[in-house]
Amino acid sequence: MTDVFTPKKRSDVMSKVRNRDTKPELAVRRFLHSRGLRYRLHRSDLPGRPDIVFPTQRIALFVHGCFWHQHSGCAKAKLPSTRQEFWQEKLSRNAQRDQEVQGRLSEMGWRSMVVWECELKPARLEALVTQIRAGCPD
Repeated sequence: MTDVFTPKKRSDVMSKVRNRDTKPELAVRRFLHSRGLRYRLHRSDLPGRPDIVFPTQRIALFVHGCFWHQHSGCAKAKLPSTRQEFWQEKLSRNAQRDQEVQGRLSEMGWRSMVVWECELKPARLEALVTQIRAGCPD
C-alpha cells in the first residue's frame, strides 16, 4: 500500500509526533500524583531524559509507546507495510538506544523502569506505585 500523503505532508504529520506530554505519559503522571507521589519531569542532566524522575529514590521512569520503542510481543509494535527497511532500522535503533540509556543510568546508580503504552491499566499502575514506594523497580 502506498502512502496517502505527499512527502511534504508526511513530513508535516511526522513533525507533530510529540516526545513529551503524550497521552500515555500524562495518564501515568495523573495516576502517580493521585496516589500522593511527587516527581520531577524530563531531567536533562540524566541520560535519555527520563519522562518521570523520583530523585530521592533515584528512580527514572520511562513511558514508552509500543510502536516507537518496539514492545516485544505487542500488537501495537507492528511494522508499517511500506518502507519496512527504513522503519526496521529506525525502530531497532530506538530500542538499542533505550538499552544504552538504561545501562548508563545503572552505572550512575539510578534504577530505571519502563511503563508500556499498552500496560496503562489500573492494576499495572498500582503495582508501579508499590514498586516506587518500596524503592525497588524490579
